[in-house]
Amino acid sequence: MSLPCKLERSLLSHDEYETIRLTHHPAIYDVEPTDLADMRSRLRKMRDKERTLGRQKRRETRGKGQARGANFPGTAERPSQRKQVFAAALKRVNGELRRLHNLAARIANVEAARKALALRAASFIPYPSAGSTANEGMVPRLSTRRRKIVTGARIGRVSQATKVAQAIRDARGA
Repeated sequence: MSLPCKLERSLLSHDEYETIRLTHHPAIYDVEPTDLADMRSRLRKMRDKERTLGRQKRRETRGKGQARGANFPGTAERPSQRKQVFAAALKRVNGELRRLHNLAARIANVEAARKALALRAASFIPYPSAGSTANEGMVPRLSTRRRKIVTGARIGRVSQATKVAQAIRDARGA
């Protein structure tokens, strides 16, 4: 579940919030890929630290571990929320790095395809046109199949036979 920016600001210190602010929508596009990679390692360290503190606090409340120190009061809820903020920021940074990587790969793929097309076009040999020829061109080949032609008289004979048969049937009934 995403957290509102106001809640992020209330959970984090000023320096931490400046790091997180750069991972949000319009600002993340202005950050260089090398800075994004550095930011990713910083966010991982922050997330891991909060995860460790939250686990330790949960162990203390169950009675399984000793207290870490005098400067970590409260419940495990606060480190859990801070860890969520860092994890969400890390997810955004990873997504942006993946998007930049895919964009660079797509650009390289297009460049390679254009180069291959140029090389292929250069390998074609232009042949001169045949021009006008002296003969009449191709000669059609005669079909070897037997032609089955039904003459018009034969067609008419069948139709007439049908008419005669119907007339005979009609005369019988009258």
